[in-house]
Amino acid sequence: MAAPRDQRETVEAEGSAGCRRSSGVEVVQPADPAAPAPLCPHGPTLLFVKVNQGREETRRFYACSASRDRKDCNFFQWEDEKLSEARLAAREAHNRRCQPPLTRMQCVERYLKFLELPLSQRKFCERCQQLLLPDDWEKHHEHQVVGDISVTQLRRPSRLLYPLENKKTNAQYLFADRSCQFLVDLLSTLGFRRVLCVGTPRLHELIRLEASGDKKSNIKSLLLDIDFRYSQFYLEDSFCHYNMFNHHFFDGKAALEECRAFLQEDEGEGVIIVTDPPFGGLVEPLAVTFKKLIALWKEGQRQDDNHKELPIFWIFPYFFESRIRQFFPSFSMLDYQVDYDNHTLYKHGKTGRKQSPVRIFTNIPPNKIVLPTEEGYRFCPLCQRYVSMENQHCEHCDSCTSKDGRKWNHCFLCKKCVKPSWIHCTICNHCAVPDHCCEGPKDGCFVCGELGHKRTACPNISSSKSAHKKQKQRKSNTVKLETTKGHPMNHPSAIRKKKRRERAHQYLCS
Repeated sequence: MAAPRDQRETVEAEGSAGCRRSSGVEVVQPADPAAPAPLCPHGPTLLFVKVNQGREETRRFYACSASRDRKDCNFFQWEDEKLSEARLAAREAHNRRCQPPLTRMQCVERYLKFLELPLSQRKFCERCQQLLLPDDWEKHHEHQVVGDISVTQLRRPSRLLYPLENKKTNAQYLFADRSCQFLVDLLSTLGFRRVLCVGTPRLHELIRLEASGDKKSNIKSLLLDIDFRYSQFYLEDSFCHYNMFNHHFFDGKAALEECRAFLQEDEGEGVIIVTDPPFGGLVEPLAVTFKKLIALWKEGQRQDDNHKELPIFWIFPYFFESRIRQFFPSFSMLDYQVDYDNHTLYKHGKTGRKQSPVRIFTNIPPNKIVLPTEEGYRFCPLCQRYVSMENQHCEHCDSCTSKDGRKWNHCFLCKKCVKPSWIHCTICNHCAVPDHCCEGPKDGCFVCGELGHKRTACPNISSSKSAHKKQKQRKSNTVKLETTKGHPMNHPSAIRKKKRRERAHQYLCS
């Protein structure tokens, strides 16, 4: 799953320049960790605090762990708020109404009945995103229905289902076939026999396809995903409805035990977690969840194996490296660029800043992982790992230092390699983008320093190169509008256009 582009630009711009003070929300631990958190339709909520220029506000609140969009989940409760019995009952009723229409057991029973139908009776409603049994046909007769659903289609549900597209909730960006096949081949080469797929439905599908196909792969997989629509395509031992931001199994203890048994099979040997979280999510709750999965795995370990680590592939953008390593210091980042089928930017073959920023973070030693040379990766004998072709070894840093696929330059003043577009600022005493704000604003907006608004709502943001294309387009439209009204703006481009028109008029009249 991939992040909204604006988040990527914000993280890179604010992390690179002098504007290092943060505003927004952060996850915090409650005063009593043993006390249960309030429940929303997505399971236990998380405790947040607003942060303004690095300072926490006094009052903390509970909100949904999975959704940043209040339209999708409007749960909000102050930490110290006391609710009446009537309000608690209303909340419980609301949570029940928001659950999937069918239980896990009902989905399994329907799936088994669907498999028994002849091909001509296997139908799928695209509007409702549901497999249809003959009893359902009348209810869906006015909907767009696809017939003759084959077993092959049932094994690739991500190609039947529409991807969820709410960037603030659960935007589904699905692995491209190239990246998915690379992961399956790599997992097989490394000798893994079981893969816990956390938010990676395409990988889960391909592993199961190869296990049932001619290759007869011996790898098994279990998918944990928040998209309940997958419940209708898998039995209980293949899919669990799961929220990775709060380690919540929607189907209760039975699903938790399925996950536990999967992790602890063969005394925990031969298993790996592969996860592709939504990039708009916070790193801290994800790290807490993965540590809980690690604890589940460790329960099945022998006492003399306590030093072992559960192998993990965490697929995330490279600019979150420092945050991930805060929680998992043993992780390293591979140069492999992961790309997605349904994302306009994160595609293979692009160059420069247009390359996919998505990488694989892992606790497996990089010298054990071979990247495909035919896709532009090479082995660095000094680093003893595979790197991208443009990632040159720096003799001063003694490392291949590039993070984004471009060749980085060494700054002798900073004593490290930096992005090719950065310059050394003598005021800030470090490298940054050329138009950064030195030292950063003391309070308020990152751009102008005034109180009362954030950077994204700053009226002066259009003068910065980090302004988005829409803002630039609005500015261009304003120039055109005011010029046509006979009130030319004092704008360099407008003046140049006017002079060109005057010269052309003089030439035609001469």
